[in-house]
Amino acid sequence: MADPTADIPANRRVLHGDLRRTILWLALPALGEQFLAFCVGFVDVFLSGMISREATDAVGTAAYIGWLASLLFGLVGTGTTALVARFWGEGDYDSANRVANRSIALAAIVGGAVCALFYTAAPLLAGFLGMQGEQARITVRYLRVDAFGHLFFVFALIGSAALRGAGDTRSPMVILGLVSVLNVVLSPLLVFGAGPFPEMGVDGIVAGTLIARMIGGLLMVAALARGLSGLKLRRRELLIRGDFVGRILRVGIPAAVDGVIIWSAQVLFLRIINHINDAQPGAYAAHMIGIEIEAISYLPAVAWGYAAATVLGQSLGAQDQQRAKRAGHEAALQCGLLAAAVTLLFFFGAQVIYETMHRDAAVHAAGVPAFRLNALFQIPLIVHIVYLIALRGAGDTRQVMLINALGVFGIRVPVGYLCGIVWEMGLLGAWIGMISDVFLRAVLLWWRYVREGWMRVRV
Repeated sequence: MADPTADIPANRRVLHGDLRRTILWLALPALGEQFLAFCVGFVDVFLSGMISREATDAVGTAAYIGWLASLLFGLVGTGTTALVARFWGEGDYDSANRVANRSIALAAIVGGAVCALFYTAAPLLAGFLGMQGEQARITVRYLRVDAFGHLFFVFALIGSAALRGAGDTRSPMVILGLVSVLNVVLSPLLVFGAGPFPEMGVDGIVAGTLIARMIGGLLMVAALARGLSGLKLRRRELLIRGDFVGRILRVGIPAAVDGVIIWSAQVLFLRIINHINDAQPGAYAAHMIGIEIEAISYLPAVAWGYAAATVLGQSLGAQDQQRAKRAGHEAALQCGLLAAAVTLLFFFGAQVIYETMHRDAAVHAAGVPAFRLNALFQIPLIVHIVYLIALRGAGDTRQVMLINALGVFGIRVPVGYLCGIVWEMGLLGAWIGMISDVFLRAVLLWWRYVREGWMRVRV
């Protein structure tokens, strides 16, 4: 299919192309990137399932902890996308480039802090989750090795945030996609051993991730140093001071606090799952598998959310508020159609999915009923993600933070505890709390979007 915006200057296509096609063309590369990221998680969980239940527990827990890293990187990334998009929409490309440079400088500080935090806190996190014995030892070792990957990968993520603000979703797909491909190739070789690669067992999974993330971070810095899509690193602009840094953090701090709130609630929720695991063996591993497979819905929603945020941010910069408003609705509509198909796949394919992902029948028994219930809430899931990312693209991070706090601490944790533990409904009960939270946040984020308060947010 030919690019429908080919006759429009490259740096103005987001603003003047047909909106439906523009959203689609921005989302598709991001979808490719997200699909490859899904393959990494899928392969890691699949490999761990071939090793032991404890290995699956460790890999799944590390995925949760790694998710915290991406949320903390939102301290820089959210403000970067919002500001680069605004300046790009205004036609102030020099200011957009300065924001990108300041963001890369900030990324070095944030990446170092996250690495140190995760390495130090790994035993505390395993203990808080109630892990013991081999389960705890594998998890701590895995988390500590994985921490060093974040030290490099932060540059890939923040560089991608800047490029998306400029309307380039293809370059992040190439670089982050390469990271994913390397991970998928290296991890099995290091788990089982082949040729010059040693047999490392579960350590091979995290070793492949570490190597791939290091290469991805270095590639992003090298690409931006040479210049990419109008953004170029300049030594004199790699500063951690000035108005641009303050503006990045003004948008990013609520996003980072939001991330800590969500993650803290998720850790409490994991503790509930681990408690359920004592009475319902296999529930913890079943939960990790279900969350990983649900990425089939989650990651496309992120891709369409990125597309909406890019169009929305640039449109606000160009003072085209109607196009900005339509962007979020169009992205939710397009991704919602995909979620409807995934609903059917998850509901009718639950048994096959669990039998493929793990050999333990107890994991199947715990996971299949809960996963089938969760399948019915895939459309609310994508609606809440698309509007959440769109609102962040407008810089409306404070209201999003409040809505997320209400959902995870007001609904997910207490309802999950009540249904899962008090009423002894097991994993199914805990997931009732999870889907109730998702539904509430979908309604509230949609309401915030249609009320248009985000149009008046200063970034």
